[in-house]
Amino acid sequence: MSAIRVLVVEDDPVAADAHAEYVRRLEGFELAGIARSGAELAAFLRLAGDGQGRAPAVDLMLLDMNLPDAHGLDIVRRVRGLGLPVDIVVITAVRDLQVVRSAISSGIVQYLIKPFTYAAFSDKLGAYREFRRNLVEQASTTTQAEVDSAFASLRPATAAALPKGLSPETLRAVSRLLRELSAPTSAVEVSEALSISRVTARRYLEYLADQQSVLRTPRYGTRGRPEFEYSWERNAADR
Repeated sequence: MSAIRVLVVEDDPVAADAHAEYVRRLEGFELAGIARSGAELAAFLRLAGDGQGRAPAVDLMLLDMNLPDAHGLDIVRRVRGLGLPVDIVVITAVRDLQVVRSAISSGIVQYLIKPFTYAAFSDKLGAYREFRRNLVEQASTTTQAEVDSAFASLRPATAAALPKGLSPETLRAVSRLLRELSAPTSAVEVSEALSISRVTARRYLEYLADQQSVLRTPRYGTRGRPEFEYSWERNAADR
């Protein structure tokens, strides 16, 4: 599957740059550009396609709800009206339930509330990547099971109960990272990859080791306090 081209739609320059950098760090994604207003977005969409079959220059839009010249819901309707096959993930501080319901009914694929960690961002977009891969790899027709699998990837099941202080989103991010790595890794390396503290990374790694999803082995050749390295148990069921 080719890289997913992402357009960041965000007026705050710090947040826009942060989201763009997050996209660059994710495997399978490519930054298509940044639009800081509804007007900039409209200009981008005019270049992206005309709704008459031209391929869009963007696959996924990361949309803030509060732009200086437009509301996010109006933008979603505008994009749908153009007929562009662009998926939308809302990234916003808006928590109003009616807005959330309206966004869902308009066909967004994910809703991420600010503030959030890189791990949560990675989790949402990773779920979207699996959703898209499930659809792209299908033939021109599909089955109910394949459709169910695609939608399930957007709403992955979480553990019934996690120890206090552990979040399902971060757990999935750590698990995904370990599954993708070909060599064992340490808590320090996980913390750097996911932008979380070393203590937090170790808690999740130890939890996965206790669940027998991860192999924990001593890392030899290091000075001072003994260090462990972790690798995904390939026979473990995905969580």
